[in-house]
Amino acid sequence: MTPKPIAALNIIKFPDPPPADMTTYEYLTFPAYPAALAVHFGSLDTTIITSEVAAGLRPTESYEGVLFPDLLIAFDVDPAARLARNGYLIPEQGKPPDFVLEVASESTGRRDETYKRDAYAAMGIPEYWRFDPSGGHHHRSPLSGDALVDDQYQPIAISRYEEGNLWGRSTVLNLDLCWEQGHLRFWDPVGRRYLPTYQEEHNARLAERDARLAAEARIRQLEEELRHR
Repeated sequence: MTPKPIAALNIIKFPDPPPADMTTYEYLTFPAYPAALAVHFGSLDTTIITSEVAAGLRPTESYEGVLFPDLLIAFDVDPAARLARNGYLIPEQGKPPDFVLEVASESTGRRDETYKRDAYAAMGIPEYWRFDPSGGHHHRSPLSGDALVDDQYQPIAISRYEEGNLWGRSTVLNLDLCWEQGHLRFWDPVGRRYLPTYQEEHNARLAERDARLAAEARIRQLEEELRHR
């Protein structure tokens, strides 16, 4: 569906998110997964990848009927409307977000599995995922996902591999979500690689720099040897 244009002024804006705990920062923001996902999917003029931004079915300046997913992804939508509205208004965008994810904490774990699950289903969100870094102390499972089937969420199959790690396939993202020793990873089954974290990108740049400097030093050494000959 085509997003509906909005006027830049005189619109009802969603409220800012309430104070958040550190789980979203530690397991999504600090690893820079929103940025890695943006690079992976591209098309930023029609894709929204954001964290802790309001989503709802009607415009409101209150928190009533509004949720703030830890991660929200929507394709073929209007990012400018999201910015103007300070949130994702589903009728305005013409479709619900394609994917939302919540990171568990002691204070939010039960709500993630009950109220939020029902609310995201009512919003028509095709996939709702939950990640529990504690390994299942806050959620019933370290990793779980639901797909919307006939307006009801049905569990997505979760598989276990070495050392107790878990993974499940997101159909809407065409990525595997992985619980690995308490960390969230995104595996690209087409490229056969993990989406890199910020630290991995940084380490790769340092390795490239060191290799380049070593090559340049070796060239200078060979040139010096030739001059002496």
